[in-house]
Amino acid sequence: MYLKQLIIGICLSTLAACAGTDERPDGEPNRRYDCIHEPSIRGYRVLDEQNLIVDGSGRRSYHVVLWRRAYGISSSWSIGFKSPSSRICAGNSDVVFRGHFDGESIRITSIRELTPEEEEDLLIRFGKKEPEIKQTPAPHEVEGAEVEELDPAASE
Repeated sequence: MYLKQLIIGICLSTLAACAGTDERPDGEPNRRYDCIHEPSIRGYRVLDEQNLIVDGSGRRSYHVVLWRRAYGISSSWSIGFKSPSSRICAGNSDVVFRGHFDGESIRITSIRELTPEEEEDLLIRFGKKEPEIKQTPAPHEVEGAEVEELDPAASE
């Protein structure tokens, strides 16, 4: 009887320890559960058919990933959000399309608040912004531009 309770206790404590971890293996905090207060949303930018950057108040921006591709999201008139509360969170909120796909909705799988550097990296990665620092091309040899050295002893 006690052995069964001991095994159950060990299993439950292991599960609780794993569930309480709030960091990824690389040491960064796990921020996939960030939420956006809906009245603070100021706009959005489409990165591709499954990724958006949502701009909030206070110069905050969020990377929003949709559950599936939203073909034609760039040509949709606008998007809205559907949530049981005023907070838009991954897993219980949807993006609703207005205009071309009137009324269609897609579940949000993750929301992550971005630092300005992360936002710029996303824009560059998805081809929405050019990197500021241009890589200089590697020097290459030009044929026919060799220099011939003259032997000073030969001229005597």
